[in-house]
Amino acid sequence: MNRPTLLTGWGRTAPTAAHVVRPRTPAQVADALAQAGPRGALPRGLGRSYGDAAQSAGGLVLDCRELTGPVRLDSDRGTVTAPAGTALGRLAAHLLRRGHLLPVMPGTGYVTLGGAIAADVHGKNHHRDSSFGAHVRSLTLLTPDGRTRVLGPGLADADLFWATVGGMGLTGVVTEATVAVRPVETAHMRVDTDRTADLDATLELMSRHDDAHYSVCWVDLLARGRSLGRGVLTRAHHARPADLPRALRADPLRLSPSHRLTAPPWAPSGLLNRWTAGAFNAARFHGAPERRRGEPQPLPSFFHPLDAVRGWNRMYGPHGFVQYQFVVPFGAEDVLTGIARDLSRAGTPTFLAVLKRMGEPVPGPLSFPRPGWSLAMDLPAALPGLAGLLHGFDERVLDAGGRLYLAKDSRARAETVHAMYPGLPAWREVRAKADPAGVLVSDLARRLRLL
Repeated sequence: MNRPTLLTGWGRTAPTAAHVVRPRTPAQVADALAQAGPRGALPRGLGRSYGDAAQSAGGLVLDCRELTGPVRLDSDRGTVTAPAGTALGRLAAHLLRRGHLLPVMPGTGYVTLGGAIAADVHGKNHHRDSSFGAHVRSLTLLTPDGRTRVLGPGLADADLFWATVGGMGLTGVVTEATVAVRPVETAHMRVDTDRTADLDATLELMSRHDDAHYSVCWVDLLARGRSLGRGVLTRAHHARPADLPRALRADPLRLSPSHRLTAPPWAPSGLLNRWTAGAFNAARFHGAPERRRGEPQPLPSFFHPLDAVRGWNRMYGPHGFVQYQFVVPFGAEDVLTGIARDLSRAGTPTFLAVLKRMGEPVPGPLSFPRPGWSLAMDLPAALPGLAGLLHGFDERVLDAGGRLYLAKDSRARAETVHAMYPGLPAWREVRAKADPAGVLVSDLARRLRLL
């Protein structure tokens, strides 16, 4: 067996070593699972979960990025079938040339199809279109006993299908999936932008104008006083040819090549502090238009702005960063405001804070989204007092009936997460039938005692 490889999540915290294999076919996946030792095995995609969800210390990690192959679009049925290792960004580009797009696009295109299902990713349109799992028509799951099962919401073993959607790779290895697609006329979005004076104004505007297909607000969590939670709200619909400048109408589905920057290979500890983050936030807020309507934006710029900077996670320095994402129900706005106020008072340096409205959930027991407000933020992992601050937030979120996102978590307490996910016991029963020997395991599962 090869030498162990050190793996981390995108936040670059808590690295652990595992033996890594790179299967290219479902048969090789089955062989790898059969060779798992006492520390078990785990599938991994492009490594964009922020914490320890795609790590398994001392175990066998299946790097599934090479589970690729032909993509089959069925325009009549409005579906696409693709191998699980296909990156969503590449899949979206393939579909766009044929006048279609995935119905849910997360914040990065560097997520595999299998990873999108395992984390049940969501986008800027959850309030309208729910999460990725709502659009999966079927998937092929290979379990450690060597069985291959075709699962879907209306097929046999629907409980295993929903346990897999949001199941963090712990029910089996997805090798292929069929997902619904939607027709589009151009490779651009029609974007409206508004600057909001404070968090109350942001919440009111997002609630009052809920008809936009996509909606997201960048929030300044360092602003204080009357400016607490000021933000830049962007709402969008898919552009039609008539919405584009004349120069773009000749080939409206052409995806312009993106210009990528590369973050420095090394950044000093403390580069991102309350002063640098504060300066960035002020520039971001004042640089945005107070009110702009109908701006054409290329799809990648709207959906995946951070993908334009290769290795941006290195900017947080050698200790990495924590992404904290929670959802609280509508009516619990005081919890959201209280967390924003405490972060502002503490001067916690964050310049990536995103607020979204959530809509109807899928039946997956471990799927994160619920109707309400979701706030996600990046915080330097080495920040003094961060653990205590976030544990306090956890309790408030729990008391409000909210939850944390497992694909982002790297530090929550097991008992807190168990209380946030009341469907966990039912998920365990389904998982135990699919993997009775307990082969599939991750650092996340061990830390949170999910199994």
